Amino acid sequence: MAQDTPPSGARQLLGDFAPKLVELTDQVLFGDVWERPELSPRDRSLVTITALAALYRTDQLDFHLRKGLENGLTEDELVEAITHLAFYAGWPVAMTAMTRLKDIVDQAGRPVA
Repeated sequence: MAQDTPPSGARQLLGDFAPKLVELTDQVLFGDVWERPELSPRDRSLVTITALAALYRTDQLDFHLRKGLENGLTEDELVEAITHLAFYAGWPVAMTAMTRLKDIVDQAGRPVA
């Protein structure tokens, strides 16, 4: 890691505790898989968010909802994707994901419509 590069979220969270998992996260997942040109970062975010929501993997969901917004997904697109997911993955997982998205959007200070 370059001296002027801040440590990744994985490194900050797990640091020396699980160095191999951090290495795989940084180098393979985010350094290779997320950089492949066959899907845009926006599309990868949409796939990841829906998979995490459907599988009720809430520990990772907030990070990826924020990342999805950074990668160009709109609030409306995420609301629609999660609503659609309710019928395929279940109402409780959709409600949880929607609540997490609302909290993130509210924290970002979205304008009131």
